Amino acid sequence: MKNIQIISDTNERSKKIKYKLLKLINKNNFRDSQTCLVIGGDGFMLQTLKKNKKSNKYFYGINSGNYGFLMNKFSSKKIIKNITKAKLISISPLEMTVVNNKNLKKKFIAINEVSILRQSRQAASLSIRNGSKKIIKHLVSDGVLVSTPAGSTAYNLSVHGPILSLNSKKLSISPISPFRPRRWKGKIVSDRSKITIHNLNHKKRPISAVADNLEIRNAKKIIVKTKKNIKFNLLFDQNRSLQKKINLEQLRRETN
Repeated sequence: MKNIQIISDTNERSKKIKYKLLKLINKNNFRDSQTCLVIGGDGFMLQTLKKNKKSNKYFYGINSGNYGFLMNKFSSKKIIKNITKAKLISISPLEMTVVNNKNLKKKFIAINEVSILRQSRQAASLSIRNGSKKIIKHLVSDGVLVSTPAGSTAYNLSVHGPILSLNSKKLSISPISPFRPRRWKGKIVSDRSKITIHNLNHKKRPISAVADNLEIRNAKKIIVKTKKNIKFNLLFDQNRSLQKKINLEQLRRETN
């Protein structure tokens, strides 16, 4: 067992799957040193990937949570076959650079999305640019999301943002409950974009910036771009690839 890594969440369901998995791997003499098995939900997978961002391993997720969009279904009869025949998908995260009201700068990566959220009762007052080009001069809303294709079916979908294909080479910018202008639906931009979001009134209308689940409060300026030099290698069962899951969500949206 020295050649394969198993990372498990601490809940009881994850522990039970890990116990079964260890017996199956020992029985089948599975020794793939490049594969890391991650047992948990989507949140645990995101946490694991970020901790291993300098790793060249392949991550096969086994769902013990609820939805498990980034995970695979556990089958004791097929698990070894599913792992060895899994389909590889490589994705790059976003890099979020935040300057707060004390002019301190911090950086985090986000695999799904960067969320800009109001942190008081008052709506956020934002401007958004792509490089030197203006996307929107003044947006009053509860916030805005910048989403990757992999994250376009997560929070982005809940705020009625577009679903992006994995090979689209695009990012989605989606408003959260826009007040002015009410009809602004957001924008799809290239994944080579450098998106800058300014808080136009940081003293009266404070905002927080969140990279997946890591939050920086009292943000004044946020820069978001794709971190191309980081690649996360995810493995999916052949009949449940990430792109197929995205296509299924697109179909569900169209039929609802």
